[in-house]
Amino acid sequence: MPADPGLRDLVARVGAFHITDGAMKRAQRAIETALEKDEVDAGAGHAYRSAVRRYFESFDREARAHLRDVDRRLEHTNQVVFNLTAERGVAVKRIEATQAVLNALAGAEGSP
Repeated sequence: MPADPGLRDLVARVGAFHITDGAMKRAQRAIETALEKDEVDAGAGHAYRSAVRRYFESFDREARAHLRDVDRRLEHTNQVVFNLTAERGVAVKRIEATQAVLNALAGAEGSP
């Protein structure tokens, strides 16, 4: 029985990923073979969609956890940059203030 275009599209999308999970690889090979032979039945389609759901839901959770970690690290980095910028501003003001005192000293040393 010919597979519906939605299933063919799903198989192509999943096939574009570099899959390392053995069960997902087997499911992908099985459905690709069934599609080539035009032998996709309801059971094969259901089994494939279930494998895709298991794999990609897990993959999604992992990716979201990684994104949260990166966001947390970026937030920390931004705070460090903010703090260093403020610290730099204080150092510049200190230099300006001390330079003003040293300039006044030089002027006072030259007067009687």
